[in-house]
Amino acid sequence: MIDLAGKRAFVTGGGRGIGRATAMMLARAGAKVAVGYRSRKPAADSRIVAAVRGDLGTATGAKKAVAEALRALGGLEILVVNHGVWPPDDVPVAKLSDEQWEATRRANLDAVIYVCRAAIPSIASGGTIVLVASTAGQRGEAFHADYAATKGAVISFTKSLAVELAPQITVNCVAPGWVDTDMSAATLKAKPAILATIPLGRAASAEDIAGPIVFLCSRLARNITGEILNVNGGSVLCG
Repeated sequence: MIDLAGKRAFVTGGGRGIGRATAMMLARAGAKVAVGYRSRKPAADSRIVAAVRGDLGTATGAKKAVAEALRALGGLEILVVNHGVWPPDDVPVAKLSDEQWEATRRANLDAVIYVCRAAIPSIASGGTIVLVASTAGQRGEAFHADYAATKGAVISFTKSLAVELAPQITVNCVAPGWVDTDMSAATLKAKPAILATIPLGRAASAEDIAGPIVFLCSRLARNITGEILNVNGGSVLCG
């Protein structure tokens, strides 16, 4: 049993999908949880102490959101940086617009760095950061190079930050494969052959990803830092 009683956690992208599942699982383990969201406010739940709305892709927006979460929580031991976007249309690099590149980079990379930069000074010694990347950041993804590039950068950022913050704070990353959430539901429905590429034969649920995240937030993972934990049903086998 993972016991996070007394811990305070801020989960970005907590309005739905992986973020929502993670926030609820952290709360069930005893943590005091605040969530960040941009457009879809999470359903009210007594186990969530605050829902903070903001654009994390700007330094000012990220700083304000972190400050609001800290006020609600009274401190911070756990930071889960989960938010991001996946543009669903196939776009070759030669036709990738400046606008799409800018939007993907801001949401998936700039916002990660801004949130971490704002939160790190307030994370208690012994605390932990978990970032959410993607298997696309490890193997690439044709026609989604903007997404893959930003997630690859998050993986490198994880490793850099882990060494920088040791031994006071651990930093790890979960890299999901296909997950059955609102973001990917239409693609999974339109391309059922995707499931044939997954040895376990199914896309993950949001809870399948939340479980490993919560594990990395617990004392069970106290000697793990700088690690990329793949949760992809065996579709990408990389260390």
